[in-house]
Amino acid sequence: MELDEFGARLRKSSDVVFFTGAGISTESGVPDFRSPGGIWTKYQPVYFQNFIASEAARIQHWQLKKATYELYKKVQPNIGHYAIRDFEKRGHLLGLITQNIDGLHGIAGVSDEKIVELHGTDRLVTCLQCGKRFEPASVYENLGENFTVPTCDACGGLLKSANVSFSQQMPAEAMKRAQAWSEQAEVFIVIGSSLQVQPAASFPVIAKRSGALLAIINRDETPLDELADFIHRGAIGEFFEKLNPLVSDA
Repeated sequence: MELDEFGARLRKSSDVVFFTGAGISTESGVPDFRSPGGIWTKYQPVYFQNFIASEAARIQHWQLKKATYELYKKVQPNIGHYAIRDFEKRGHLLGLITQNIDGLHGIAGVSDEKIVELHGTDRLVTCLQCGKRFEPASVYENLGENFTVPTCDACGGLLKSANVSFSQQMPAEAMKRAQAWSEQAEVFIVIGSSLQVQPAASFPVIAKRSGALLAIINRDETPLDELADFIHRGAIGEFFEKLNPLVSDA
């Protein structure tokens, strides 16, 4: 399938689902955690059970999240984030499933009811005991060089960034909504995901088996390329520069 044909199909589709990974945000200056310069080259990820059990692990978690907080104060959405928002404005977006925790889709203007953040978000802090949520600035701006682990001002419970950590249970409601959207999609578009992290990478397969047209836009090959009806390998911003005129109402 060529780009013109793909664009024509999108113009006719009211139930488009996007599935985004780290690749869409690297073009905003957010390094892939695993890539050179990424957070995990400086800090080791903290497993959830270690966070619960160890004060040292909790301090490590907050050191890592303080670094990402400083980064997120500077980054802004890019053409890819805004293009997905425009699908919602035109009434073509069934839902957006994202693996990203940077919150850039929401900042771009995609409404909360259209977003499933499979791995949570770094844009909030939550109490593991009572569930109270905090804006990140209220926590991170009080973390100096030698800090004590923050606790909830309501119940004294442990605070944690609202992302899903390694070995932490995936959010049941988010997984349920993502599956429903995948089953209902007319067109399912993967943007900037290696499709190697499970269970998230199962959703394109669910969509394809449910009859959706499957598109994959990524710099590198993915394990699901052979299932795709349309593939674009290259920069995401350049792809949307070509696609946007084909799908806009102007």
